[in-house]
Amino acid sequence: MDELIDILTPDGKPTGKTALKSEAHKNGWFHATVHIWLFTADKKILLQKRALTKKVFPGLWDISVAGHIGAGEEILTSAKREVFEEIGLKLDEKDLMKIGTRIHQVKHENGIQDNEFHHVFIAELKVPISTLTIQKEEVDDIKLFDLSVLKSTKNLENVLLPRFHEYYCMVCDKIISYLN
Repeated sequence: MDELIDILTPDGKPTGKTALKSEAHKNGWFHATVHIWLFTADKKILLQKRALTKKVFPGLWDISVAGHIGAGEEILTSAKREVFEEIGLKLDEKDLMKIGTRIHQVKHENGIQDNEFHHVFIAELKVPISTLTIQKEEVDDIKLFDLSVLKSTKNLENVLLPRFHEYYCMVCDKIISYLN
């Protein structure tokens, strides 16, 4: 979906301008996204398999939920909206624990230039995944993996991306710290 998003400066400040997501990606304009990593009390991590129709990383097992923050939308509102849209889970603001903001700059072979500020959250998944409903346009599947997959250096086929290993380790450490 080509949604309207706020354009940011390279240091994350609002410019007062908005653009379609496709324009921001075409021109490399900075903008904000949310990443929500869902984990269970028994040290599992929920990953989603990105739809094969996605323009970036199709078919990859990736972050539990991620999406762009809409123009004028609050960060927490966006996080709750994305979780509900992609997997049908209602979370309250108190369920979401922000663990950081990460600058992500990647130029993809298809011309998309991701210059993003990822607002990263963790939240405990307290319902069986069988009760979740995936958004077929965004997500092909969801599955629980051992939390250790985030720190694995084995190149598991189509599970996460080795170049973001440091990021995954940080997320894993924050989850383990929360669980202990």
